[in-house]
Amino acid sequence: MTEKIELATFAGGCFWCMVEPFDQRPGIKQVISGYTGGETENPTYEEVCSNTTGHVEAIQITYDPTIFPYEKLLDIFWKQIDPTDPGGQFNDRGESYQTVIFYHNEQQKVLAEESKRKLEESGKFNKPIATQILPAKTFYRAEEKHQDYYKKQSFHYRLYKKGSGREDFIKNHWSKKYDKSELKQKLTPIQYQVTQENGTERPFQNEYWDHNEDGIYVDIISGEPLFSSLDKYDAGCGWPSFTKPIDRHHLKENMDTSHGMRRIEIRSNESDSHLGHVFDDGPVDRGGQRYCMNSAAMRFIPKHKMEAEGYGYLAYLFDEDKS
Repeated sequence: MTEKIELATFAGGCFWCMVEPFDQRPGIKQVISGYTGGETENPTYEEVCSNTTGHVEAIQITYDPTIFPYEKLLDIFWKQIDPTDPGGQFNDRGESYQTVIFYHNEQQKVLAEESKRKLEESGKFNKPIATQILPAKTFYRAEEKHQDYYKKQSFHYRLYKKGSGREDFIKNHWSKKYDKSELKQKLTPIQYQVTQENGTERPFQNEYWDHNEDGIYVDIISGEPLFSSLDKYDAGCGWPSFTKPIDRHHLKENMDTSHGMRRIEIRSNESDSHLGHVFDDGPVDRGGQRYCMNSAAMRFIPKHKMEAEGYGYLAYLFDEDKS
């Protein structure tokens, strides 16, 4: 299958914090930190931070829109920033930290303007949306020490993201809140026990442990796509097991020391539901991990219904011609 490659460019304040949300997702080939929007050629980090170049700190994403549509990139972008702040982002002030969507073609412009309009009309914020939508200009790659900063300096990155105020803003403004009483009415007793009370269903007596149909498994509450049937295998444990998630950004890991054991718990990123655990005893030729999940935390969507249920963008998973 021939890849369709496009560029997307976003400025969301400090570029250290803008790489991780997009990096290592399906269809995203590369995320680069850099400078754009101004006139100074080949600016340095110090020059840009002096707010004299007209440039902003930005990231440029190389992606396949048939796998990861531009609309999804926009959705992720908005959820990393305070779009109402015209003077910078969080503790970082000045023009170099302003938020901008730089469009590379007319379609991106239309989609960006539509997403901004929807955000304005949503009433989520009581102040105007300050993020600009501008035509893309020359993008200058930042110094190597700024590339993949969240990986190279992970400890400092976490401290910075928290200390700058970005992490708490995202949690307070973009995390969806689920009412426990409503969930209790919506979910079956076992679904509620597993997802909300960190329960575990019985092995070999759950819905998907020996389920083999083509399709995807989504979060029973939020609908986030979690796992593909292509990565499911029989681990002999009595619970549905997978070698990898569809997109690691939909999951989060916690240390679990309950029952006198040390395990890595897997939770849904959006709904914060308990899903199961991940172990290092999976098939070596497929990465060595075993995501041992609870059927009650998931809903299965057959391959032939994915388009109708809004998951058509994941059809590439089952493309027989994909490399």
